[in-house]
Amino acid sequence: MKVAVILFNLGGPDKLDNVEPFLFNLFNDPAILNLPSFIRYPLAKIISKKRAPIAKKIYEEIGGSSPILKLTKNQANSLEKSLNNKQNKFDYKVFIAMRCWHPRASETIKIVKDFNPSEIILLPLYPQYSAATSGSSILEWKEIARKNNVKTNTSTICCYPEDTKFIKAHTELIKKKINGINNFKLIFSAHGLPEKNIKNGDPYQWQVEQGVKKIIEEINDKSIDYILSYQSRVGPLKWIGPSTEDVIVKNSKIGKHLVIVPIAFVSEHSETLVELDIEYEKLAKKNGCKNYTRVEALGINEYFIESLSNLILNKNEHKFKDNLYPPKNRCPSSFTKCPCQSNV
Repeated sequence: MKVAVILFNLGGPDKLDNVEPFLFNLFNDPAILNLPSFIRYPLAKIISKKRAPIAKKIYEEIGGSSPILKLTKNQANSLEKSLNNKQNKFDYKVFIAMRCWHPRASETIKIVKDFNPSEIILLPLYPQYSAATSGSSILEWKEIARKNNVKTNTSTICCYPEDTKFIKAHTELIKKKINGINNFKLIFSAHGLPEKNIKNGDPYQWQVEQGVKKIIEEINDKSIDYILSYQSRVGPLKWIGPSTEDVIVKNSKIGKHLVIVPIAFVSEHSETLVELDIEYEKLAKKNGCKNYTRVEALGINEYFIESLSNLILNKNEHKFKDNLYPPKNRCPSSFTKCPCQSNV
């Protein structure tokens, strides 16, 4: 039986000329700008044109393009190999659908139709669910599937912030970095969200917190000095905090060795390679930091790939058809927008 696995990610511009259209796709997403289309479209045009020069400078720092498609392809290949090596009942094929750049879901679905699977599994490369990331990609896929008359049985793995192998992947990478160093501050940095998103029931912040808690438990060192913070704030709205910038400044001034963990990014891209590696390191050194270390994103870490493959294989074994996985106890009932409480 053929099974198609769709990996969702944000995507990124493949050359500098495509930075502005990439930004337009981002801000034209109703999950990002929740406005009527006749307002959102021109506003997205204005914002993307205004932000393009700044964003181009960011991508110039990493060679003029985003590495995310190449890295996601590596993850797709590793996951496909892992799935097919672990069993012989199904023929797994892993596809990529980017939300804001190519390959878009509208392109990928045509290839999936040619593959003619008996089942489709949607798997966001966002460990923690947010309506602005996983939710947006899932909704887009379902709408495109409806328009293309794709009626294949489809299941969704919405999130995996506390999955055992996912936690182990982070823990092992962190242990390698902190081994032998003293007086350090372990800073888990996640992409921020406007505070209003969380108040409206988005489970993202809670899921990030639960994942960090599990990692600290796995490290099993009660003396470890750590904090969770949020990066990449844009716009005038109040965002969840504390901000990674503020945490870096505070701990640099008291002489801490900073160890940064990208907790919500599983691939290297502009937020890790530029924001964390260049901009925040400069900020740290400016404020007296002598030692700045960054733990790498999970990429094709063996435990991370095993985490993804186990989620898929266990889902099939338990026949979670047309349902979201994990089950409802993944988020508290107060999160009314959480997909674990009701279908997206």
